[in-house]
Amino acid sequence: MRSHYCGVLNEAQIGETVTLCGWVHRRRDHGGVIFLDLRDRDGIAQVVVDPDTEECFALADSVRNEYVIQITGLVRARPAGTENAEMTTGQIEVLGRELVIL
Repeated sequence: MRSHYCGVLNEAQIGETVTLCGWVHRRRDHGGVIFLDLRDRDGIAQVVVDPDTEECFALADSVRNEYVIQITGLVRARPAGTENAEMTTGQIEVLGRELVIL
């Protein structure tokens, strides 16, 4: 069902495809790009969903806080200046490609 827990992701997984499961802690829409903070027992990971993945984007647009989802995507470094030193996973993000509402 999952390949990693949210809180254990770090720079070592950059370039890997991962599957995460958890609760939507926060959802933000920034002008066509959706950010989901996904929470599980080990922490929070930021997921980014771009409109180029139409089905995944439509589902991400419909989820709300506390929805339970499974997401598969590519781990990548956050763009310079967007890192979050207060999060253990603040140096990376997951580019979402497939989303399932559980």
